[in-house]
Amino acid sequence: MKLLIFGATGPTGQQLLRQALEQGHQVTALARRPSALGIQHPLLNPIPGDILDVASVESAVAGQDAVLSALGVRKWMKNTILSDGTRNILQAMTRHGVRRFICESSLGVGDSKNDLGKAFNWFFLPVLFKKVFADKEIQERYIQESDLDWTIVRPTYLDDGPLTGNYQVWTGRKPADVTNRISRADTAHFMLKQLITDTYVRKTPGISY
Repeated sequence: MKLLIFGATGPTGQQLLRQALEQGHQVTALARRPSALGIQHPLLNPIPGDILDVASVESAVAGQDAVLSALGVRKWMKNTILSDGTRNILQAMTRHGVRRFICESSLGVGDSKNDLGKAFNWFFLPVLFKKVFADKEIQERYIQESDLDWTIVRPTYLDDGPLTGNYQVWTGRKPADVTNRISRADTAHFMLKQLITDTYVRKTPGISY
């Protein structure tokens, strides 16, 4: 399958990139500095570009079978990088007839805003993550308003643990017996699984151990 990955230089994006190549997919990765991908592979097509540049997004999207996004921001001040970039991706996919979009978001966004517990809602969200999550809310709204076959994946707190393939997935309220930790490797594993199933099309599954 021909895949386009946005955010491939980030922690989850690196896992997506490596696992997709291991599975034999033909992968295009758009990055401002393709050298930061840190990998060379005969199935990898690294191209320079920026998600805020409409022309580079359009060029990358054309001819793909599916698009995956693990975009993140390292800026704590107010910004609209995620939502603006995602809007560019959605518009390019619509124009080029690419239907499948799988996007990493976060538990705590949208109707899952109470699922990370009181400490998150009382401290981490208003103090540390307020501006980032405000943009994630807009990002998710753009996706849900699109006519694409989207899946928004909402992991709990991410860590650098190993790939296990053993995790819980749910829609609606978070089950009481799950933890608030999931590895980036397992998050990427779940995202790639969505390429071969329509179970979570137009849904927002949570994922954790």
